Amino acid sequence: MSDLAGTTARRGRPGYDRDQILAVAVAVFNEQGYDATSVAQLAARLGVSKAALYHHFDSKEQLLQLALERALGGLEGALDAHATGEESASERLGAVLRGAVRVLVDELPYVTLLLRVRGNSVIERAALQRRRAFDRRVTALVRDAQREGSVRADIDASVATRLAFGMVNSLVEWYRPGGPESADQLARDVLAVTLDGLRTR
Repeated sequence: MSDLAGTTARRGRPGYDRDQILAVAVAVFNEQGYDATSVAQLAARLGVSKAALYHHFDSKEQLLQLALERALGGLEGALDAHATGEESASERLGAVLRGAVRVLVDELPYVTLLLRVRGNSVIERAALQRRRAFDRRVTALVRDAQREGSVRADIDASVATRLAFGMVNSLVEWYRPGGPESADQLARDVLAVTLDGLRTR
């Protein structure tokens, strides 16, 4: 099947499953903005009727919620996997950053949408709350690394978190799959710039 995000399906031949419809919806949300996108426009991009779209999803809001869950769930999963353990806090922080880069690369359109959320609806405000909770947990991990002496303590932990994830999040603006750098290389670069700058000498 051709690229669903960039082409219009032939009318009368929908043939889409839920994941494909969601991928098209996210592409359109990112292109036009969520608020500016109507169900009619989504149906037109897919080449199906609005009734066919509603057969798979209850509303545009449900599409947004599922898309944001995919991004948030991935990021939270990367943190949950390394929030505790026998490794040092610095090692766990590095693993979380690597995991976040991997999620961004694997789920690029979904993370892009998440980063553009502004809190204009209940669903968006809930997503922002989860992002803030994620940031607080990473900040706590940075503080743990500071207490163990592996990360310099003269930089506020919350500032360090914002700077590190500001770098990770900036990838959505320029990273494109199939480029010269793999996800693993990107993760190594992010760790080199962030953790090497944060580590005690």
